[in-house]
Amino acid sequence: MKDLTRPPRLTAGARVAVVAPSGPVPEERLQAGLDLLRGWDLDPFVAPHVLDRHARFGYLAGTDADRAADFLSAWCDPSVDAVLCARGGYGAQRMADLLDWDALRAAGPKVFLGFSDITALHEAFATRLGLVTLHGPMVAGIDFVKNARAQEHLRATLFDPESVRTIASAGRALVPGRAGGVLLGGCLSLLAAELGTPHARPSARGGLLCLEDVGEETYRLDRCLTQLLRAGWLDGVAGILLGSWARCDPYDQVRDLVLDRLGGLGVPIAEEFGFGHGEGALTIPFGVRGELDAGTGTLTLDAPALA
Repeated sequence: MKDLTRPPRLTAGARVAVVAPSGPVPEERLQAGLDLLRGWDLDPFVAPHVLDRHARFGYLAGTDADRAADFLSAWCDPSVDAVLCARGGYGAQRMADLLDWDALRAAGPKVFLGFSDITALHEAFATRLGLVTLHGPMVAGIDFVKNARAQEHLRATLFDPESVRTIASAGRALVPGRAGGVLLGGCLSLLAAELGTPHARPSARGGLLCLEDVGEETYRLDRCLTQLLRAGWLDGVAGILLGSWARCDPYDQVRDLVLDRLGGLGVPIAEEFGFGHGEGALTIPFGVRGELDAGTGTLTLDAPALA
């Protein structure tokens, strides 16, 4: 698995677009997030349909066509330095095939930020554009507007990525060892749902796979992991990092499941790396090569997240 192209870091005055590829956005939290971005000396603007809600399917932020048009317009605007997602939820997969990937590629590398349902777009950006993307807090998310740890780690990643090249786990090694590879992954249920789609990579071979999820019962996590195993998608993975499992079953059950399903891969597995849906989520760059030491619970990036 090869390293991907790193977009330029942000500097004071950078223009950033906020889009809603998935679910509807709470306006009050969006405004709080925009205020935070302005406090970082960024110049944010909101895409036209961010506050829309689909007339029939209230879990979508407007129609698929409008969400895709917002995304394409923001990315292809030469004055825009970053495209930040307002929130996840559901819907990114519905609009991914409506995007003009040739136009996105021609617009050049920019910062792209999101997580949860945005996992589908992280995969697409890796396979279609070959770009590093940031798995981290979103503009209208509770973490983004209220959690200092999440805010500061994201801000450092955006402006001073050299300062956050080492990320330490709060947990322990489920399977000890060291491994190097390119970071990838995201929300487990989305990775399983992406199998067989035009944007899915053929496998995680040679990569450091980051996994997390939210609100899933253990049997559903089991089904997703088993699907990835049966599809051969995990063949040759170099190592595995576990993030948060917020609102899932008690973590002991999740840990036992991971060991049952993934322990036989014979690769290092480290837990509680602090990314995902949990409080104070850290920002992880997908597409950058790093080294995992499961024994010490550290991930060290070979290069800063952004150029």
